[in-house]
Amino acid sequence: MKKSNRSNVDPFIVMDVMEAARKAEQAGKKIIHMEVGQPGTPAPKVASEYITKELKNNNLGYTVTLGLPQLRSRISKLYGDWYNIDINPERVVITTGSSGGFILSFATLFDAGERVGVGSPGYPSYRQILKAQNLIPINIETTIQNKYQPTTEDIKKNSLNGLLVASPANPTGSMLDKTSLTKLIECSREYNVSFISDEIYHGIEYENKAVSALEITNDCYVINSFSKYFSMTGWRIGWMIVPEDHVRQVEKVSQNLFICPPHASQITALAALDAKDELDENVKVYRKNREILLAELPKAGFTTFSPPDGAFYIYVDISKFSNDSLSFCRQVLDEVGVAITPGLDFDQHRGSSTIRFSYARSTEDIIECTKRLRVFMSKNFN
Repeated sequence: MKKSNRSNVDPFIVMDVMEAARKAEQAGKKIIHMEVGQPGTPAPKVASEYITKELKNNNLGYTVTLGLPQLRSRISKLYGDWYNIDINPERVVITTGSSGGFILSFATLFDAGERVGVGSPGYPSYRQILKAQNLIPINIETTIQNKYQPTTEDIKKNSLNGLLVASPANPTGSMLDKTSLTKLIECSREYNVSFISDEIYHGIEYENKAVSALEITNDCYVINSFSKYFSMTGWRIGWMIVPEDHVRQVEKVSQNLFICPPHASQITALAALDAKDELDENVKVYRKNREILLAELPKAGFTTFSPPDGAFYIYVDISKFSNDSLSFCRQVLDEVGVAITPGLDFDQHRGSSTIRFSYARSTEDIIECTKRLRVFMSKNFN
């Protein structure tokens, strides 16, 4: 039976790294997980307790496609709390994780064959979801000098129909300040480019607060999720903010693709929005982990990277040690039991000489990771 060309997408290499790490653990080896972008903490306690009570009522089923009205209203309030902006709850669309948001955004905004710019290095599933929808991902090769973020020149020279930016970004943790984000949005408007802002790591910032595109314009799509700041990766629940005249179009697509987001996850997310104190404690751990890595990675020999502004990643250039990041990561896993991600996931052209560390786990794990890395580098590169 024939396979479609649009389903011929690249694998997500980090998932393969996770499987290799799992097998090593199964064989009895103690693995330090620095590969996956998953908080080491569970869903907030108040949320877990709330859904446990709700499950006893056995009252779960389909919800309306756009999501529980009380959840949409509560997310609207979050934008007032975080950014001091007033968002009509009708513009809030609850999605099956941020991935559902990307699928809906691309399906609503673009026709087959249109060109959507994504930063490279960047989250690999952007490209693959675009390909699966017969859209053309345009890799924008960003530079460390621009903190791995696109510039207005990238819009002007690439004949784009859309631009997707992430701030804080995966895998670099870099953020756009308000001036830079405003320039990108204004240039997109001038060149008739639809603007999508991935804000999934908002809430996890270190020196400056992340800026939402909605502070600048309502003529954009914003995608967020309960996976990162709210520690709810496996619940697969997220949201979008779209212009008011796009809501019905998004709703119709979502009705047919998803019916509705998971009811249990929506209830849990509603409770998680009231767990600010617990969630901010998680961010304190990430901040401490970041400080440790910024101090210790150079001692191990990893000196070329841009300090992350947010999220929980450090993206490191290893070209002075290796031009085969996949083999490098395998060797680190085999020899010292540290799982890290090769840059090939994030940059198809330059990722063979980069790696990503995720520091979303416990501080004890981060300290142990740095010890093991110094042993590995001393053995192999001194």
